Amino acid sequence: MSAALSGGLNFPAKTLRRATRAAACSPFRLGLFLALRQTAVPLQDIAGTAGIAHGYSRRNLNELIAENELMWLMQVGLLRREVDGQGLTNRFRLTPLGQQLVLIWQQQGDRLPPAGLRDRFYNAVCRWLRLPF
Repeated sequence: MSAALSGGLNFPAKTLRRATRAAACSPFRLGLFLALRQTAVPLQDIAGTAGIAHGYSRRNLNELIAENELMWLMQVGLLRREVDGQGLTNRFRLTPLGQQLVLIWQQQGDRLPPAGLRDRFYNAVCRWLRLPF
């Protein structure tokens, strides 16, 4: 089973599950993904009390932790780092996979799916070993 974007991109079910699990296990709220769908969001708006104030995170995250969480979401294919004329920036955007998943989450109740203990364990193992699934 796979999901297709209107542009014709197909994502395998395994890819969708991995990315959904990573997002569900992250400290971020759907509000961050909705904002990333519209525009690039800088790290400073995600980390610290600003992240909580914007509705992006569940708890106060220092910049290092927030960036590590965002980098994992990049590795599973949900996010990308924005590039300007001088190279990489501290701003993040959704990938086409991320766009597709946000649409699915909105259709399924306008929230991120819950992560159970098994999901959290599996995500932690994959993240620690940097497994691509």
